Amino acid sequence: MSGELLGDLSLFVLALLVGFEVISQIPATLHTPMMSGANSVHGVVLVGAVLLAGVADSPTAYVLTFLAAAFAAMNVVGGYVVTDRMLGMFRARPRPGPAPRPGSATDAGQVAP
Repeated sequence: MSGELLGDLSLFVLALLVGFEVISQIPATLHTPMMSGANSVHGVVLVGAVLLAGVADSPTAYVLTFLAAAFAAMNVVGGYVVTDRMLGMFRARPRPGPAPRPGSATDAGQVAP
């Protein structure tokens, strides 16, 4: 195993451990807003995957860049869907109008006298 690969693998494992520790300390009420914002940041990952796809020179590289772009795109879309649903909780619901009076034109399709 080369030294560069070992360093990259060590950094990846360290990022996983730190990320897990940070996420586990966030209260449940903040998970949705935090994750919707973090998922939209995957737009940067999507751009990086597209740039890497431009210099890919082997079938393995093509497959990996396609997977990176697909997962990043799913995260971007998912982030906006979650944000929309979260903001939907704060929208005012339409209030029902007054009930129709018996014998009025709107009561069971009858015409008022």
